[in-house]
Amino acid sequence: MHEQKSRVVAGSIVLASDDPAALAQFYGALLGVEPQPGVSGTHWRLPWPAGGWLELYAPSRTRPQPRQQGRLALCLQRQADGQDAVAVLNAWITTALTVGASLAVPPRQEPFGAEAWLLDPEGNRLLLLVLP
Repeated sequence: MHEQKSRVVAGSIVLASDDPAALAQFYGALLGVEPQPGVSGTHWRLPWPAGGWLELYAPSRTRPQPRQQGRLALCLQRQADGQDAVAVLNAWITTALTVGASLAVPPRQEPFGAEAWLLDPEGNRLLLLVLP
């Protein structure tokens, strides 16, 4: 039997951006982390809570990435830690709106927690979820 070498695979989320530095500041404020410069002046990265990185970059002018709506969205989660999940969510939404988000779907209580759908400053879908 041929032995296979174990290879560690790292993952990240890649998000094209018109202004990667500004979008990095937005997500840094919501995640409570400091954005880090990437491999070029138009690349920023933030540690992702589940591991890996959120990579923000300006696409090449020769291969543009048009904005588009889809079914894929970033989801940031918090625990309510004994507090009212909707109250925790509303405070988080206030922070998001202050740093440039817009509310797409108002907060609502679901069986799994409180959620709200937002758009980040560049129009990407973002789900804020507070688990009980």
